[in-house]
Amino acid sequence: MRWHELTVLATESSQEMVTHYLTELGAAGVSVEEGWDEDKPRDTTFGELYDGPLNQIRKGYAEFKAYFSEETDLSLITSQLEELLRGLPEYGYDAGEFVISTGDVHEDDWAHAWKKYFKPVAVTPRLTIKPTWEEYSPREDEVIIEIDPGMAFGTGTHPTTTLCLVALDQAIRGGEQIIDVGTGSGILAIGAMKLGAEHVLAVDLDPVAVASAQDNIRLNGLEERVEVRTSDLLGVLNANDRAAANADIVVANILAEIIMLFLDDVMEVLKPGGLYICSGIYKNKEQLVESGLQAAGFELVETLKQEDWVAFVARKPEGDA
Repeated sequence: MRWHELTVLATESSQEMVTHYLTELGAAGVSVEEGWDEDKPRDTTFGELYDGPLNQIRKGYAEFKAYFSEETDLSLITSQLEELLRGLPEYGYDAGEFVISTGDVHEDDWAHAWKKYFKPVAVTPRLTIKPTWEEYSPREDEVIIEIDPGMAFGTGTHPTTTLCLVALDQAIRGGEQIIDVGTGSGILAIGAMKLGAEHVLAVDLDPVAVASAQDNIRLNGLEERVEVRTSDLLGVLNANDRAAANADIVVANILAEIIMLFLDDVMEVLKPGGLYICSGIYKNKEQLVESGLQAAGFELVETLKQEDWVAFVARKPEGDA
């Protein structure tokens, strides 16, 4: 089967919005490669050597590749995307001097070739993400998250995901009830369980994400303790079940604008003293989200940062019912 390949060159700072738009326009898969920056710290956990640029992508930019089925009207998708990218400044983002190009590719060329670049990655001192096809001997105290992200999801090593895992590693003491909003590949739900949570409810509005999360949860042998639903947080509230108002932790790795939409819902599902971990926030949205959290009644516990990305850990006050 052949697929249409749409390539976008745009600023790294617009990464979350560009990938969001491509997915909303119907992409079956999106990959991101950031431009080479000699000043950016590189992971050398597994002995990697960086003796020269890894690509020729312009510094501060990233290359996005999205894949659409053969029957897709790619000219329509391209024109819609151009309009969306030009409108980004309205939301506080800037795609820069973006360029869109198109082509065709055979499914095998893109569904599997990228796997050779995905190696085990230590995301916290005790948490390591390992692709299913890689051999790896963990330390005695090392927690391994097995993942096969499939064609439509990332490897879980983007700074926004890493920040969530770092926060979960610090927050989980054992026995927690957790809700993972916008679960994607399910990596945060899996990490939470392996760090000691008692139960995780993972929700996503995208059926493809739900299927991917369920597959990865099975790979880790957690299908009896992680519940996955096609839903959003409001849907969980309306379901009025045991997960809906007893969460010790809510974690969400999504766009800043979406975070702002359901702050009150998070407050409602959390126990008094419960924690809200939110990520997916580019640095230009840090003050917006921080102010929103405080206005909703949350107490700011910690601000975590990696590269240009921000995550917040906030607490529901103890006295709130």
